[in-house]
Amino acid sequence: MVQEESQREWIKGNARHITFIVTENCQLRCKYCYITGKNSIKKMSFDIAAKSVDMILDMPQLVFGNEGVVWEFIGGEPLMEIDLIDRICDYIKIRMFEMNHPWFNSYRISISTNGLLYSSPKVQKFIEKNSKHLSIGISIDGNKEKHDSQRIFPNGEGSYEEVLRNVKLWLAQFPEATTKATISHDDLPYVKDSVLHLWSIGIKYVNMNTIFENCWEDGDDLIFERQLTELADEIIANKYYNNFYCSLFDRSLSEPVIKDGNDSNWCGAGKMIAVGCDGGFYPCIRFIDYSLNNKPGLKIGDCKTGIDKNLLRPFETLRKSTQSSMECMDCEDSNGCAWCQGANYDFADSDTIFQRATYICKMHKARVRANKYFWNKLDRIENGK
Repeated sequence: MVQEESQREWIKGNARHITFIVTENCQLRCKYCYITGKNSIKKMSFDIAAKSVDMILDMPQLVFGNEGVVWEFIGGEPLMEIDLIDRICDYIKIRMFEMNHPWFNSYRISISTNGLLYSSPKVQKFIEKNSKHLSIGISIDGNKEKHDSQRIFPNGEGSYEEVLRNVKLWLAQFPEATTKATISHDDLPYVKDSVLHLWSIGIKYVNMNTIFENCWEDGDDLIFERQLTELADEIIANKYYNNFYCSLFDRSLSEPVIKDGNDSNWCGAGKMIAVGCDGGFYPCIRFIDYSLNNKPGLKIGDCKTGIDKNLLRPFETLRKSTQSSMECMDCEDSNGCAWCQGANYDFADSDTIFQRATYICKMHKARVRANKYFWNKLDRIENGK
């Protein structure tokens, strides 16, 4: 299957990720959204943003070993604050130039959006101004049935048609753009058709994942497996694997687990910085109060005092083996089995980051079975058997 040719290949995994939550407000009320504390008033001030930029650029430990930086803007819905984002980006560029900073001209600006405001004049002006350093991802969950079952306005109406109107312009400006689609219990029957639909409207690279929350019911894994095997048949029959990508299919999932192999952490929590609206520094957006149901936010510093190394130190010891049960460590399907560090913290029995949540276990095993089906069938065809 074609591999994702990311716009971020220039960094080769060696960029520092800095995420600004510019607002907690959003026009949508997506049913699966982990952001539980949406706040229509709480947004970042420019003063907080500027102080955060200054603090981050002046910390040599953040620069060392990182060839570049990704300045990411999220929400809520970040494009609701495009004037603020524009001002922050100007400030970042000026400060990096003034400091002769190693990241000057080695940076990307990344925005994750629901797409509703994408075609607005202010957003288009921002895109034109920053096009050489910019990547934008629009969240579209698949076909109309799947998207509108989850990504809804406060009045319950779906947002598919309004988002779709902006997709053509988005793909014209970012031909290699990716979308991130989310799978939950309610929309499982639409997975196959949704991937095919996204490819049909020109989105070649589809990242799709199941949510980490405890939403799965008996039989969901069988529905998921059936959707993936039917999708596999479509991909092979039409040779879509030559031109399209879907993250649900990964050859490593069909291969034997190497014991004592990769023991790294799944995500970059602790290696990135998320800046909250109040100027607090967090190890990831999933550790901010508005992302949590059961635990308080977990700060590692703020824009006034910098990063507290003692608060960050536990994240430096996070590995698969330090947070997984022996059942997970010995599992023959553990290749590619994901976890969310913030969700682990939120769902843990105590205030620990070393207890892995396993709600997706049966869904991952279903994905493994479907991958074995897909890759075995594809290999037989390509080998002429």
